[in-house]
Amino acid sequence: MEPLEFLTEGQVYEVLLVTRSNVTPVGVVRKGNRLFFKLFGGRSAEELKEHPYASIQVTNDAELLVKLGLNLPVSLEFAEGNRFRWVKGLPGFYGMVDIREEPYEDDLGKTTVLACSLEPGGIIEGMLPPKPFSRADCALVEMAVDLTRLIVAVKAGKREPSLKLGRRIEENYSLYLRFGGGSKTAERIVAWSRELLERIL
Repeated sequence: MEPLEFLTEGQVYEVLLVTRSNVTPVGVVRKGNRLFFKLFGGRSAEELKEHPYASIQVTNDAELLVKLGLNLPVSLEFAEGNRFRWVKGLPGFYGMVDIREEPYEDDLGKTTVLACSLEPGGIIEGMLPPKPFSRADCALVEMAVDLTRLIVAVKAGKREPSLKLGRRIEENYSLYLRFGGGSKTAERIVAWSRELLERIL
């Protein structure tokens, strides 16, 4: 079985990227036998520049993805060997990462991103609980993604993009509650968003 057999080409998958001392959610896209992703700074990007070896692992735990993305406390066990590090129990694969810096521009401004690609060099054994992603989980992940962008927008003084992101967080929170979500993490995201918007209004 090929490592990437279950990933449809062109779709964005939210996975965990594990570097030498960090783990963070990242959106990856399969093209052929490689996975492509971008890093907008941060510890993982810096570590890959010095040590271009990483693991990509799968989880169906939306809370874990969100907490890692927002640097909230989580409890994980790790293993390592042969230049790689990975989360114990989660399936995935590892490989050497090709990296290059390239310019990037969106409604939040101009920056430089680390464009990365990885071809699996080995498989990480693991087992996920039989728990499918719920619609509430999807809304929670979108809230977290928008919050990370809102932090950048407020810091850059971008009022209109900030307001747009704030509205989306509120809309997704309404969906989250309607779909049965009840996480304290969601409440924290909304409170964080409102606090950020107060700085720019």
